[in-house]
Amino acid sequence: MTSKIAEDNLGQKMFDLVAELFPICRSITGNGVRESLQIIQKVVPLSIHEVPTGTQVFDWTIPKEWNIRDAYIQDEDGNKIVDFKKNNLHIVGYSTPIDAWVDFDELDMHLYSLENQPDAIPYITSYYSERWGFCISHQQRMKLDRNRKYRVYIDSDLTHGSLTYGELILPGKTEQEVFLSAYICHPSMANNELSGPVVTAFLAEWLMSIERKYTYRIVFIPETIGSITYLSRNLEQMKKNIIAGFNITCVGDSRSYSFLPTRYGTTLSDKVALYILENKHPDFVKYSFLERGSDERQYCSPGVDLPVASIMRTKYGEYPEYHTSLDNLDLVSAEGLYGAFDVLQDCIKLIEKNEKYQINCLCEPQLGKRGLYSTLSAKGSADSVRSMMNFIAYADGTNDLIDISRIINMPVSELDQIIAKLIDADLLRTT
Repeated sequence: MTSKIAEDNLGQKMFDLVAELFPICRSITGNGVRESLQIIQKVVPLSIHEVPTGTQVFDWTIPKEWNIRDAYIQDEDGNKIVDFKKNNLHIVGYSTPIDAWVDFDELDMHLYSLENQPDAIPYITSYYSERWGFCISHQQRMKLDRNRKYRVYIDSDLTHGSLTYGELILPGKTEQEVFLSAYICHPSMANNELSGPVVTAFLAEWLMSIERKYTYRIVFIPETIGSITYLSRNLEQMKKNIIAGFNITCVGDSRSYSFLPTRYGTTLSDKVALYILENKHPDFVKYSFLERGSDERQYCSPGVDLPVASIMRTKYGEYPEYHTSLDNLDLVSAEGLYGAFDVLQDCIKLIEKNEKYQINCLCEPQLGKRGLYSTLSAKGSADSVRSMMNFIAYADGTNDLIDISRIINMPVSELDQIIAKLIDADLLRTT
């Protein structure tokens, strides 16, 4: 009952934070990102970094900063038929300012809707080409009068400013690092945008409360340009120290679990994620790196080659509400958020305890004289130590805890007592 109460409380806390962040209009730059990071600072003590417009980051350049205060389409009777203040997905991201009356044909060239989802407002951006536009449900678009004029008003600006990101470094006993990354750059979409940073924030809060073997590098960044920017400033140290990492996104619904591997699927992150998912949620969906679409594109790119995989609930692009106004607070749940937190927490716990083990003697050790084996040999007397002997057989300094668990078909949680006994008897060491 206690654990269920804890689950309910944490899940609800995460949902409440999603709800608090939901109304804010975010983009890859601007005050919406800053406001969102300041709210997350109430959970964890992020350092906020600003990178000026025009800064070269590998093959990219930090764009102008975009901020918007208001936008609407008004008919000739003064009615606002599209209102940014009612739903910030109504505006094409990075739209340039305008205040003009236009006829229907001109307006129609600047409208975006989804014919196959007539009730949804699509999410559209134009980060790197200056234009203006509005997003509207297809149902509403079909009701517009072709014979009337419309006022289009966008109160926005594109200025030389900066790109903003948040960072938290939690030192451990070693300089080796575990990396957690979440993006914070989309307007009001609950699962695609907010579930990732919220679950990451509460994982960071939990990590601050425990003794850590590894150092944790945790970032909240704009997708794509943010990860490229962060790598351009930290790549040398990251390549040197990071042993595992996760890109955390789309972790708020209650439908399924999904896994996207690293480029070759052979890292510690892959091994840990698959072990946890196979044991806790064996019906999870496994994708190929060829189906990538988030910041794993940058973290696993040639020359970067960081061990960053993705554990999700329903994968981005695989649920119908994705990148629309239907990705709202009804899509995510306290249960869904907690489930993702629980899986990622288990992955971190396993990384923390995972070691390679080496037995300290040649041939089988004499367990009897150490009180680990009955000194009276009889039929069936070896059964009780069969698992210990199996563990010893593969503790050759090349297999880690996960490898041995898989080979001898025994859960990691049940190996803890065996490892403790062998270490206490000076028969086992880590390598």
